[in-house]
Amino acid sequence: MTAPRVCVLRAPGTNCDLETAYAFETSGATAESVHLHRLLDQPGLLHAYQILCVPGGFSYGDDVGAGVIGGMQLRFRLQDALQQFLERDTLILGICNGFQLVLKSGLLPDGAAGLARTEPPDVTLTWNTNGRYTARWVHLRVTRSDCIFFQGMESLELPIAHAEGRIAVREPGVIEQLRTGRRVAAVYATPPGTAAVDEDGILPFPHNPNGSTANIAALCDPSGRILGMMPHPERYLFGTQHPQWTRRELAETGDGRRIFDNAVRYFG
Repeated sequence: MTAPRVCVLRAPGTNCDLETAYAFETSGATAESVHLHRLLDQPGLLHAYQILCVPGGFSYGDDVGAGVIGGMQLRFRLQDALQQFLERDTLILGICNGFQLVLKSGLLPDGAAGLARTEPPDVTLTWNTNGRYTARWVHLRVTRSDCIFFQGMESLELPIAHAEGRIAVREPGVIEQLRTGRRVAAVYATPPGTAAVDEDGILPFPHNPNGSTANIAALCDPSGRILGMMPHPERYLFGTQHPQWTRRELAETGDGRRIFDNAVRYFG
Protein backbone atom coordinates (compact mmCIF):
# COMPACT_ATOMS: atom_id res chain seq x y z
CA MET A 1 0.00 0.00 0.00
CA THR A 2 1.25 3.45 -0.90
CA ALA A 3 1.19 5.63 2.19
CA PRO A 4 -1.36 8.45 1.87
CA ARG A 5 0.04 11.95 2.25
CA VAL A 6 -1.40 14.13 4.99
CA CYS A 7 -1.37 17.92 5.11
CA VAL A 8 -1.49 18.94 8.78
CA LEU A 9 -2.51 22.57 8.43
CA ARG A 10 -1.12 24.91 11.07
CA ALA A 11 -1.85 28.59 11.59
CA PRO A 12 -0.46 31.20 13.99
CA GLY A 13 -1.35 29.81 17.41
CA THR A 14 -1.74 26.15 16.42
CA ASN A 15 0.07 23.93 18.94
CA CYS A 16 -0.89 20.33 18.18
CA ASP A 17 0.42 19.97 14.63
CA LEU A 18 3.53 17.91 15.45
CA GLU A 19 1.61 15.48 17.67
CA THR A 20 -1.08 15.09 15.02
CA ALA A 21 1.48 14.49 12.26
CA TYR A 22 3.11 11.86 14.49
CA ALA A 23 -0.26 10.17 15.01
CA PHE A 24 -0.81 9.84 11.26
CA GLU A 25 2.74 8.59 10.74
CA THR A 26 2.27 6.00 13.50
CA SER A 27 -0.69 4.70 11.50
CA GLY A 28 1.38 4.46 8.30
CA ALA A 29 0.80 7.78 6.56
CA THR A 30 3.31 10.37 5.40
CA ALA A 31 2.47 13.63 7.18
CA GLU A 32 3.73 17.17 6.72
CA SER A 33 3.01 20.24 8.85
CA VAL A 34 2.08 23.01 6.40
CA HIS A 35 1.56 26.64 7.42
CA LEU A 36 -1.78 28.10 6.34
CA HIS A 37 -0.08 31.17 4.87
CA ARG A 38 1.97 28.90 2.60
CA LEU A 39 -1.25 27.28 1.37
CA LEU A 40 -2.85 30.68 0.84
CA ASP A 41 0.07 31.59 -1.40
CA GLN A 42 0.03 28.22 -3.21
CA PRO A 43 -3.45 26.63 -3.08
CA GLY A 44 -2.34 24.04 -5.62
CA LEU A 45 -0.26 22.36 -2.91
CA LEU A 46 -3.41 20.50 -1.80
CA HIS A 47 -3.21 18.39 -4.96
CA ALA A 48 -0.28 16.51 -3.42
CA TYR A 49 -2.29 15.26 -0.42
CA GLN A 50 -5.05 12.74 0.23
CA ILE A 51 -5.88 13.85 3.78
CA LEU A 52 -6.22 17.37 5.16
CA CYS A 53 -6.13 17.67 8.95
CA VAL A 54 -6.65 20.87 10.91
CA PRO A 55 -5.25 20.23 14.42
CA GLY A 56 -5.88 21.81 17.80
CA GLY A 57 -4.53 24.94 19.42
CA PHE A 58 -5.53 28.60 19.42
CA SER A 59 -5.39 29.71 15.79
CA TYR A 60 -4.95 33.48 15.52
CA GLY A 61 -5.21 33.59 19.32
CA ASP A 62 -8.98 32.94 19.16
CA ASP A 63 -9.10 36.74 19.27
CA VAL A 64 -12.52 37.21 17.67
CA GLY A 65 -13.80 33.73 18.50
CA ALA A 66 -12.30 30.28 18.22
CA GLY A 67 -11.69 29.29 14.60
CA VAL A 68 -13.33 32.38 13.14
CA ILE A 69 -10.34 33.93 11.35
CA GLY A 70 -8.95 30.62 10.12
CA GLY A 71 -12.40 29.50 9.01
CA MET A 72 -12.85 32.65 6.96
CA GLN A 73 -9.43 32.10 5.36
CA LEU A 74 -10.56 28.66 4.22
CA ARG A 75 -13.94 29.85 3.06
CA PHE A 76 -13.02 32.98 1.15
CA ARG A 77 -9.47 32.30 -0.03
CA LEU A 78 -9.31 28.53 -0.44
CA GLN A 79 -12.86 27.69 -1.51
CA ASP A 80 -11.94 26.52 -5.01
CA ALA A 81 -8.93 24.53 -3.82
CA LEU A 82 -10.99 22.77 -1.13
CA GLN A 83 -13.80 21.94 -3.52
CA GLN A 84 -11.30 20.43 -5.97
CA PHE A 85 -9.65 18.59 -3.09
CA LEU A 86 -12.93 16.94 -2.05
CA GLU A 87 -13.77 15.98 -5.64
CA ARG A 88 -10.84 13.54 -5.45
CA ASP A 89 -12.40 11.28 -2.75
CA THR A 90 -10.17 12.70 -0.03
CA LEU A 91 -10.62 13.12 3.74
CA ILE A 92 -10.73 16.13 6.08
CA LEU A 93 -10.36 15.91 9.86
CA GLY A 94 -10.72 18.87 12.23
CA ILE A 95 -9.68 18.37 15.86
CA CYS A 96 -10.72 20.77 18.66
CA ASN A 97 -9.66 24.20 17.33
CA GLY A 98 -9.55 22.50 13.95
CA PHE A 99 -13.21 21.50 14.39
CA GLN A 100 -14.05 25.11 15.22
CA LEU A 101 -12.20 26.26 12.10
CA VAL A 102 -13.75 23.66 9.78
CA LEU A 103 -17.25 24.31 11.13
CA LYS A 104 -16.95 28.08 10.78
CA SER A 105 -15.59 27.73 7.24
CA GLY A 106 -18.87 26.07 6.23
CA LEU A 107 -17.30 22.67 5.46
CA LEU A 108 -19.45 21.22 8.22
CA PRO A 109 -22.13 20.10 8.45
CA ASP A 110 -22.86 20.19 4.69
CA GLY A 111 -19.51 19.43 3.08
CA ALA A 112 -18.14 21.35 0.11
CA ALA A 113 -21.56 22.86 -0.60
CA GLY A 114 -21.37 24.72 2.71
CA LEU A 115 -18.38 26.77 1.55
CA ALA A 116 -20.62 28.73 -0.79
CA ARG A 117 -23.44 29.23 1.70
CA THR A 118 -24.45 32.89 2.06
CA GLU A 119 -27.05 32.73 4.84
CA PRO A 120 -26.00 32.67 8.52
CA PRO A 121 -25.03 29.22 9.82
CA ASP A 122 -27.55 27.11 11.74
CA VAL A 123 -24.94 25.55 14.02
CA THR A 124 -21.79 26.83 15.71
CA LEU A 125 -19.34 26.14 18.53
CA THR A 126 -19.35 28.56 21.43
CA TRP A 127 -18.35 28.97 25.09
CA ASN A 128 -18.67 26.06 27.50
CA THR A 129 -21.63 26.51 29.85
CA ASN A 130 -19.23 26.66 32.81
CA GLY A 131 -17.52 29.66 31.18
CA ARG A 132 -14.08 28.12 31.64
CA TYR A 133 -11.38 26.26 29.77
CA THR A 134 -11.98 22.60 30.64
CA ALA A 135 -9.53 19.71 30.32
CA ARG A 136 -10.57 16.19 31.28
CA TRP A 137 -11.27 12.72 29.86
CA VAL A 138 -14.67 11.93 28.37
CA HIS A 139 -16.59 8.94 27.06
CA LEU A 140 -18.08 9.04 23.57
CA ARG A 141 -20.74 6.98 21.83
CA VAL A 142 -20.38 6.72 18.05
CA THR A 143 -23.67 7.51 16.32
CA ARG A 144 -22.49 7.20 12.73
CA SER A 145 -20.21 4.20 12.40
CA ASP A 146 -20.03 4.50 8.60
CA CYS A 147 -18.15 7.79 8.97
CA ILE A 148 -14.72 6.86 7.60
CA PHE A 149 -12.91 7.84 10.79
CA PHE A 150 -15.26 5.93 13.12
CA GLN A 151 -15.68 2.70 11.15
CA GLY A 152 -15.88 -0.36 13.37
CA MET A 153 -16.23 1.73 16.51
CA GLU A 154 -19.13 1.92 18.97
CA SER A 155 -17.57 3.86 21.84
CA LEU A 156 -14.28 5.41 22.86
CA GLU A 157 -12.61 7.42 25.60
CA LEU A 158 -10.54 10.52 24.81
CA PRO A 159 -9.29 13.72 26.46
CA ILE A 160 -10.80 17.15 25.81
CA ALA A 161 -9.20 20.56 26.36
CA HIS A 162 -11.18 23.59 25.23
CA ALA A 163 -13.14 26.68 26.28
CA GLU A 164 -15.44 27.00 23.24
CA GLY A 165 -16.62 23.46 22.55
CA ARG A 166 -20.36 23.72 23.07
CA ILE A 167 -22.51 23.01 20.04
CA ALA A 168 -25.26 25.65 19.78
CA VAL A 169 -28.00 25.79 17.16
CA ARG A 170 -30.13 28.59 15.75
CA GLU A 171 -33.39 26.87 16.71
CA PRO A 172 -34.41 23.49 18.19
CA GLY A 173 -35.48 22.08 14.82
CA VAL A 174 -31.86 22.17 13.62
CA ILE A 175 -30.99 19.27 15.92
CA GLU A 176 -33.55 17.03 14.24
CA GLN A 177 -32.18 18.08 10.85
CA LEU A 178 -28.67 17.12 11.97
CA ARG A 179 -29.89 13.75 13.20
CA THR A 180 -32.03 12.86 10.20
CA GLY A 181 -29.30 14.12 7.87
CA ARG A 182 -26.84 11.83 9.66
CA ARG A 183 -24.52 14.70 10.53
CA VAL A 184 -24.09 13.73 14.21
CA ALA A 185 -21.05 11.43 14.31
CA ALA A 186 -20.52 11.02 18.07
CA VAL A 187 -22.06 12.20 21.33
CA TYR A 188 -20.80 12.52 24.87
CA ALA A 189 -21.83 9.51 26.94
CA THR A 190 -21.51 8.02 30.39
CA PRO A 191 -19.07 5.30 31.41
CA PRO A 192 -20.68 1.96 32.26
CA GLY A 193 -23.80 2.85 34.21
CA THR A 194 -26.36 5.61 33.77
CA ALA A 195 -26.63 9.31 34.40
CA ALA A 196 -29.81 11.36 34.36
CA VAL A 197 -30.32 13.93 31.61
CA ASP A 198 -32.11 17.24 32.01
CA GLU A 199 -35.37 18.20 30.32
CA ASP A 200 -33.48 19.01 27.12
CA GLY A 201 -31.78 15.60 27.09
CA ILE A 202 -28.37 16.99 28.03
CA LEU A 203 -26.07 14.96 30.25
CA PRO A 204 -24.74 16.71 33.35
CA PHE A 205 -21.15 17.78 33.85
CA PRO A 206 -18.66 16.07 33.69
CA HIS A 207 -20.19 13.56 31.24
CA ASN A 208 -21.06 16.39 28.88
CA PRO A 209 -18.12 18.66 29.70
CA ASN A 210 -19.27 21.78 27.84
CA GLY A 211 -23.09 21.65 27.82
CA SER A 212 -23.19 20.84 24.12
CA THR A 213 -26.71 20.71 22.68
CA ALA A 214 -27.91 17.11 22.30
CA ASN A 215 -24.55 16.05 23.82
CA ILE A 216 -22.90 16.41 20.39
CA ALA A 217 -19.14 15.84 20.41
CA ALA A 218 -18.49 15.36 16.67
CA LEU A 219 -20.14 16.24 13.36
CA CYS A 220 -19.59 14.86 9.88
CA ASP A 221 -20.74 15.75 6.38
CA PRO A 222 -23.22 13.62 4.37
CA SER A 223 -20.43 11.60 2.73
CA GLY A 224 -18.76 10.70 6.04
CA ARG A 225 -15.43 11.95 4.66
CA ILE A 226 -15.29 15.19 6.66
CA LEU A 227 -15.22 14.91 10.45
CA GLY A 228 -14.94 17.56 13.13
CA MET A 229 -14.52 16.53 16.77
CA MET A 230 -13.77 18.35 20.01
CA PRO A 231 -11.86 15.51 21.79
CA HIS A 232 -8.17 14.99 20.97
CA PRO A 233 -7.50 11.54 19.45
CA GLU A 234 -3.79 12.36 18.95
CA ARG A 235 -3.41 12.47 22.74
CA TYR A 236 -4.43 8.85 23.23
CA LEU A 237 -2.43 6.70 20.83
CA PHE A 238 -1.04 4.37 23.50
CA GLY A 239 -2.53 2.86 26.63
CA THR A 240 0.22 4.42 28.75
CA GLN A 241 -1.12 7.90 27.91
CA HIS A 242 -4.27 7.26 29.94
CA PRO A 243 -4.13 8.62 33.52
CA GLN A 244 -5.41 5.28 34.86
CA TRP A 245 -3.19 3.00 32.82
CA THR A 246 -1.64 1.48 35.94
CA ARG A 247 -5.04 0.76 37.54
CA ARG A 248 -7.04 -0.52 34.58
CA GLU A 249 -6.33 -3.32 32.16
CA LEU A 250 -6.06 -1.05 29.14
CA ALA A 251 -5.18 -2.14 25.64
CA GLU A 252 -1.72 -1.27 24.38
CA THR A 253 -3.32 0.83 21.63
CA GLY A 254 -5.31 3.89 22.70
CA ASP A 255 -8.76 4.65 21.30
CA GLY A 256 -7.48 7.67 19.40
CA ARG A 257 -5.12 5.56 17.31
CA ARG A 258 -8.08 3.77 15.75
CA ILE A 259 -9.29 7.02 14.17
CA PHE A 260 -5.99 7.59 12.39
CA ASP A 261 -5.78 3.90 11.41
CA ASN A 262 -9.21 4.17 9.76
CA ALA A 263 -8.17 7.26 7.80
CA VAL A 264 -5.03 5.60 6.48
CA ARG A 265 -6.82 2.30 5.76
CA TYR A 266 -9.33 4.15 3.56
CA PHE A 267 -6.60 4.51 0.94
CA GLY A 268 -5.36 0.94 1.24
